[in-house]
Amino acid sequence: MTSQKFVFYLSDEMFAIQAPISVTIDAQRTTILKIELASGRSAQTWQAHFEALDNHLFCCLGMASDRGVGLVAGYQAALQTALWVCDDFHAFQGLFNWLHQLEKKAYSAIVKEDEAAHKWDHAKSEATFVKRLHQYEQAHPACEQAMTLYDELDILLSLLRETLQLCSPFDRLRTVDGVRSELTPLLEMLAALNCAAMAKLIKPIRGPIDDLLVPFGQVEAIQAQLLEVVPQDAVDFLVLAWHHDHFSHASRAKQKHYHQHERQEWLAFAEGLLGDQFEEFKALVFEKLDSIVRASSLVEMVNSLIRPYLNSCKGQITQETLNLIMFYPNHHRYKSGKRKGKAPMELLTGETLEAEWVELLLQQVEQKPQANRDVSQVHVSVVFYVCLGRKMPKGGFEPDSMPFTKRTPSGQSPDIARQAA
Repeated sequence: MTSQKFVFYLSDEMFAIQAPISVTIDAQRTTILKIELASGRSAQTWQAHFEALDNHLFCCLGMASDRGVGLVAGYQAALQTALWVCDDFHAFQGLFNWLHQLEKKAYSAIVKEDEAAHKWDHAKSEATFVKRLHQYEQAHPACEQAMTLYDELDILLSLLRETLQLCSPFDRLRTVDGVRSELTPLLEMLAALNCAAMAKLIKPIRGPIDDLLVPFGQVEAIQAQLLEVVPQDAVDFLVLAWHHDHFSHASRAKQKHYHQHERQEWLAFAEGLLGDQFEEFKALVFEKLDSIVRASSLVEMVNSLIRPYLNSCKGQITQETLNLIMFYPNHHRYKSGKRKGKAPMELLTGETLEAEWVELLLQQVEQKPQANRDVSQVHVSVVFYVCLGRKMPKGGFEPDSMPFTKRTPSGQSPDIARQAA
């Protein structure tokens, strides 16, 4: 009997022209669990989407997504007691986009002030001198205001980013109450900035603030679980090692070296305390903290994979083609990173794939009746060209001229044999 798989959903929706496409992937293994051409974006549509996943023996630990009304309502209707995490990336994206716009406005104001000062300095007549002075007197305060607004927002967003880290500057895991006490005044200061657009950006964040604190509730629960089996000091050391390990992946040269050095230092302290149990407890702490999901941005990977095909077919996509596109990332083995050498489907099922994704796909096509095989081969060839970044042949494919219909003595298609060579 097939056992249930415990997964944490990341869900999103994209569009082929005006037709919505619903996507759900597994946060830990990156497996695409379901992708479908949906009839709409309503709560009923999403509820059916999640109920279908439940019928496939997926046991949901929670879901991270943006605040899409239909998406969240459908999820909560299908899985009433499951956890929902508001995506940090989407929640604060508007603020960081606005910071980028303010930076450009500040630089533009600096250029205008400099030009006004230059023209004033080169005035030849008294009338021109007075005119240029007036222009500079207008440009200077505008420049100061633009720079001040940018600097204030930049500082506040830096504090906001730090507040939302799982570890505090005092090297402790944050708590729900602690984050709330820091986040509330930060949002008030953001709302008080002298900027008309800020009120509109802050309003959807300040209301449901508890949605942003859900991951910190997970942190508190995980810390309590760890303290039942691991000494307090060892937990603190391993948490700090995880914290620096987490930052080292996204940091550049000097910062990467710093975080790697700090990670090794804290691991050495933990090993001194734990002795022979070090590896076991290290794996436990890292696994628990890695299980905390705070954003659904990983699902954008699927969007970037599908987008080239949507562009080439002018949005006229079918469910069969979506199924084929899903097959590629699910059965393609990672070439680097912590999942190197494993395909998402292997990570999900725990079973090793018998062949590469192309051969597995060909096996599926060859098992179809002859009447459906030509159409399937066309779909497979389209997906093959899209996944490998090739240009589509003009005029499309004919069944007898596709890269998968002709075989070499080794049993591979010519294109695959050339790629392997």
